[in-house]
Amino acid sequence: MQEVKLSRREREKLRQRRQMLAAALELFSEKGFHNVSMHEIAKRAEFAIGTLYKFFKNKEDLYKALVMEKAEEYHRVLMGVLSEEKDVLTVIEGYIVAKSRLFTDNLPILRLYFAETRGASFNIRAGLDQDIQRLYDKFIMRLVSVLQDGVRRKVFREMDPYHMAVALEGLTNAFLFCWMEDPEQHPYETNVPFIRDMFLNGVLNK
Repeated sequence: MQEVKLSRREREKLRQRRQMLAAALELFSEKGFHNVSMHEIAKRAEFAIGTLYKFFKNKEDLYKALVMEKAEEYHRVLMGVLSEEKDVLTVIEGYIVAKSRLFTDNLPILRLYFAETRGASFNIRAGLDQDIQRLYDKFIMRLVSVLQDGVRRKVFREMDPYHMAVALEGLTNAFLFCWMEDPEQHPYETNVPFIRDMFLNGVLNK
């Protein structure tokens, strides 16, 4: 597939947009979504307020763009890992590790999203959760496909691949949330082997 080359004007607009989103993320992380104004974002990004409004119609629109951009990045990375033509155990471990790196590299936006999701007003979340859910559903079905292949090849026991996918997601998410709350007490990357062992072997002493 041929890569589309952007014009200088398009590259400049993309650079400005990224600069605005980065400034917004800094301020939201420092003060919380509700305590930041569009004027503050424009000032931090070193743009006129009118320029900011050319890109985003309001603060909610900017927030949605920020979250969706990261959600799409996560989706691309995880789908790429789950689509690699390797043995199923290597793919599963690659997924656990990749998820770790995505979280550790993007802690500010994750903290922001979960903080707003827990207590956000409807107008901030309107449409956003549905868009993220669609990406998540595609990802889950890809994970199900990998696990289904493992069952077919007799790497895994005869179990429902969807339930297996939900269990793996629940396990990784639980450790990731612990890490977000206390990174020193619950370092996710050092727990990757334990997560792998817990999922593949369980806790029953055979």
